[in-house]
Amino acid sequence: MEEDLKYKLISDFKLMESSLNGEAKSPFHKIRQDAISVFEELGFPVKKLEEWKYTNLNNITKNKFRQFLIPEKINLSYEEVASFIYPGFEGNLIVLINGHYSVKFSKIVTQTDGVYIGSFSEAREKFSDIFQNHFAKYADYYRNSLTALNTAFAIDGVFIHVEKNITVNEPVLILNIADSRDESLIAQPRNLFVMEEGSSVNIIDDYYTIGEHPFFTNSVIEVVLKNNASLDHYKIQNDGSNAFHIGTIQVEQSRDSKFTNSTISWGGSLIRNNLNAVLNGENSESHFYGLYLLKDKQFVDNHTLVDHAVPNCNSNELYKGLIDDKATGVFNGKIMVRKDAQKTNAYQSNKNILLSADAKINAKPQLEIFADDVKCSHGATSGQLDQNSMFYLQSRGISKDEAKILLMNAFSSDVIDSVKIDSLRDYLHSQLFKKLKK
Repeated sequence: MEEDLKYKLISDFKLMESSLNGEAKSPFHKIRQDAISVFEELGFPVKKLEEWKYTNLNNITKNKFRQFLIPEKINLSYEEVASFIYPGFEGNLIVLINGHYSVKFSKIVTQTDGVYIGSFSEAREKFSDIFQNHFAKYADYYRNSLTALNTAFAIDGVFIHVEKNITVNEPVLILNIADSRDESLIAQPRNLFVMEEGSSVNIIDDYYTIGEHPFFTNSVIEVVLKNNASLDHYKIQNDGSNAFHIGTIQVEQSRDSKFTNSTISWGGSLIRNNLNAVLNGENSESHFYGLYLLKDKQFVDNHTLVDHAVPNCNSNELYKGLIDDKATGVFNGKIMVRKDAQKTNAYQSNKNILLSADAKINAKPQLEIFADDVKCSHGATSGQLDQNSMFYLQSRGISKDEAKILLMNAFSSDVIDSVKIDSLRDYLHSQLFKKLKK
């Protein structure tokens, strides 16, 4: 079945090529052709690969997904789209439907000169120099077949460019809607965020699924942070039980830059989040936060890599999971400290609470340190809710169920507290409490 889907996607690529006309000879398309060759050689990742030993993609590859090549008629109303926007949001709205930018539903409120927030496909010509310098330069498609697959089908998505010393005050909400009401589809949005020296922006990636057919999202985001640039990125996964998500975020950081990512996984059948940052300039910082609430037979795999390539950089990771029923969580976090990266400070923590006898967590924190003047630590824990705390709360007249909710809420809250957008943070706290009560 894996081979069936692989060759169907290769066939879809040839179909896409037949519609490109003059673009087929462009340097951009040459990269696509290179990428599809890599995918054809590597195929889908299998469990015998060390990086995929806990992640079985059979539930994805057994489906007959159709590649969503061009924007097609979407039967969505403004009211339906608005229902996915969290309460209190004010800012730039980008709506991607099956991976394609929707002009109809998107609304850009930032009109500052030097700021572009819009469609990936539209920007490829308008910002050809930036694309030539940065597209497919960081997310390695030679060793990652799913990144290669996304690169081959890099048709549309989001492009954000902020020029030197500009702060974008209005956040950007990217609403990813997967519509599987009529058939099984695969969407492969490609995003590129380029932040010039001293610039700053907040971006929210929110994912939803509608429909009962299986849906596969294979997304890649490349982030470029020049000197003293800052980006806070929030990824919220609300997908349905029929949705599969493989997402890769690759960050390239220059001197004094700061990148923060908070990934909240509420829903989805199988989720794999690859989050990688290369700290390539002194005094740069990366902060990764993650929270996953899993039930039934859900599967979430968070794979992180922080590559300290130069001295005097800081990184911090905190991932927490609440795992119930027969769900499975995976955390594989690697900190790399290269030979010349002295004075590195790097911390990593993964904590999990198993709420049933069948719940599972596979945790693999890793340190690879080739410098000698560093401060690095990592750790992973798993266990049940603290019975002494449960007893204490119940002795104060709180029911067992309420005590359990209070402890799970307290366990999870510090990840959500990392969110700096007030309206989003308040919404996530309210969603957390609702989900814990179910």
